[in-house]
Parts: sequence; C-alpha cells; structure tokens
Amino acid sequence: QVHLVESGGGSVQTGGSLRLSCVGDSEISSSYCTGWFRPSPGKEREGVAVIAPDGSANDADSVKDRFTISKNNADNSWSLQMRNLQPDDTAMYYCAADDPVKCNLKSWRYEADHFGYWGRGTQVTVSS
Repeated sequence: QVHLVESGGGSVQTGGSLRLSCVGDSEISSSYCTGWFRPSPGKEREGVAVIAPDGSANDADSVKDRFTISKNNADNSWSLQMRNLQPDDTAMYYCAADDPVKCNLKSWRYEADHFGYWGRGTQVTVSS
C-alpha cells in the first residue's frame, strides 16, 4: 500500500501564488507517473499536470505558463508551483501516482480512474 500526503493548499487573491507538495512513502517519484488532479465540470477529477520518472511533463492548456510541476527523487516528492491563480483554479487538488506509461498517454488528463494511488486532497481557494 502506497500512501501520499499533500500539503501547501490555502487561500489567495487573484494573481497570487501557491505551491503544493506531495510526499510518497516509497520510491514513487523516481519510478511512477506522478501528478496533480482537480475536479472539473462533469468530471470528478481531471489532470492538471503529470511528470514521468524521466522528468518529462505534461500540463493542461488551462494552466500552461502558470503552473509548473516538478519532482525531487531524493525525498520522494513532487510539487505543483501555481502562479497567477484565478478564481477558476479554486478546487480540491489531489496528488496521484501510477504506472509510468500513464504520463505518456495522450488521454492522460482523463485517466484519473486508472490512477491507483491518491492523496486525500488539499484545498486551493482563489478569491477575486
């Protein structure tokens, strides 16, 4: 059983920044596809950004140039740096991990049902 723990959520005003972090209790960041998901209209969870074991990353068009995913294999963690936050970014953010192949799927944003490991979520609230 793999456990993931998120941190870093909070409340900011429009244009503000937050950094989310997720820590796993095994060699997740170096061996798994890891990422961040949040709810979207009609979907329980949709991909925001993912990062593969080799460091290659994908992110959603809605966050491109504002959010950056990174990882630190030394402490089995990955982070989501969020800048220029907008009210539409308000959501519960979940970190997740699964087989490395998930990061390379064109459908990665819609593969939440096939990610096996999840954190409990951390709330991000952006006020206008």
